[in-house]
Amino acid sequence: MEKELSRRDFLKLGGLALGGLAFRGLASELTPNRGEAIGLARVTIQEIKIYSEPSYQSEEVGLRKRDQLLYLYEKITSPLGPEFNPRWYRVEGGYAHTAYLQPVETTLHAPVTNIPAEGQLFEVSVPLTQTLRYTKTYGWQPLYRLYYQSMHWVTGVDIGPDGQLWYRITDDLLLLDYHVQAKHMRLVEPEEYSPVSTDVPLGEKRVEVSIDEQTLTAYQHGEVVLYTQISTGIPGLAPNSPTPTATPRGSHFVRSKVPVRHMGNGQLTNDISAYELPGVPWCSYFTDTGVAFHGTYWHDNYGNEMSHGCVNMRPEEAKWLFRWLAPVSEPLEWEQNGRGTNVYVF
Repeated sequence: MEKELSRRDFLKLGGLALGGLAFRGLASELTPNRGEAIGLARVTIQEIKIYSEPSYQSEEVGLRKRDQLLYLYEKITSPLGPEFNPRWYRVEGGYAHTAYLQPVETTLHAPVTNIPAEGQLFEVSVPLTQTLRYTKTYGWQPLYRLYYQSMHWVTGVDIGPDGQLWYRITDDLLLLDYHVQAKHMRLVEPEEYSPVSTDVPLGEKRVEVSIDEQTLTAYQHGEVVLYTQISTGIPGLAPNSPTPTATPRGSHFVRSKVPVRHMGNGQLTNDISAYELPGVPWCSYFTDTGVAFHGTYWHDNYGNEMSHGCVNMRPEEAKWLFRWLAPVSEPLEWEQNGRGTNVYVF
């Protein structure tokens, strides 16, 4: 159940999104004996374990909770595995596997005030930020928490409860509005996601997905233009659901492309453990059951099956693929449909 947001709660939530600001100015001051931090990461699940060594077989020495921000001091490829993702970080107090750590940054932006009627695409540029929804009955209430590299359609600018400028986000699934602090969002310029290789005939592009190898390869004129690790669907992840969770093998083609998609159950909730993923970026659907390539901001475990059926990709690679795939999707288009690039899953 949603609770009323007090001024104290509001200030706390506002500070939460700025938790990464200390990284740039204070990293060396806060960690004089551990070397310079190389980055910052957010815990993306309920909790993760910290180990004494970069190995699941070593001693468990701590826990970190969802949405905590951790300084990263070193990235390690461990000879002790796990096999398909042996990547670990050295963090405060030990080592953490990369699987459920999202590398993040904090960059604040001056608000953009000339938003066109059709909206513009913005990206979250802080580790996390709390949205609020205004209703005449309850006033300002907390809604979804948005995360670094998620994308959102901004359709206006309003004065928020703190007297500052907040962007109005129109949710593409629920078709309702909520607000986010404008300084926490980066305008995605149209040239960043304009189509590429549009002159290549449809039959000269194809994408191959290997479930066994957990890789994606894109070909143009028979030459590889993208090769990367991905994460496909976990078979039987939701046994009580009628929708299969394994990525379907066989021949497919891209049918629809959307730069932003709210995935989840469509609940209006501020429960961060609910299955709500607003702002999933760079979605290219290739089955009639809703399986897509898309960027992923909730894990870093590529090389392993992780999804409910979609092909999870690093956001920057999903963005490039979105631009390259047919059908052609022009900037500011909320959705583009049509017979597109062939996709083979085996």
